[in-house]
Amino acid sequence: MDTMSVDVATDRPAGSAAVARDSARFFLEGLVPTLASEAADTVLLGVSELVTNALRHGGGTRTLDLTANPGSIEVAVHDYSPHVPRMRTPDLNGGTGGFGWPMVNRLATATAVTRRATGGKPVRALLPR
Repeated sequence: MDTMSVDVATDRPAGSAAVARDSARFFLEGLVPTLASEAADTVLLGVSELVTNALRHGGGTRTLDLTANPGSIEVAVHDYSPHVPRMRTPDLNGGTGGFGWPMVNRLATATAVTRRATGGKPVRALLPR
């Protein structure tokens, strides 16, 4: 099992999702056997959405953890907020979002959120390998 943990800078929110994607890409490129292109793209999209959600709604991102299992890649984004993501109707006109969490749930075989007594939470998505 391969694992990687990345600190994602919260002082540069615009760059944090890009840093997370680049780190995830590096992690995926090192896996043996390699991921199919479509599976890698799905993981990168999941990373991007979870980090963006943490930045927009979770008070920033603490870390991104990636774990390669035989049949899946687990993506865990730790943020500062105790509030769990919620499904909502996407805003097609006002630009307030609502697309990320439903998308992650469609891409993932499972998602989980665990509130921490010390504050914040990890938001996890299990994506097909």
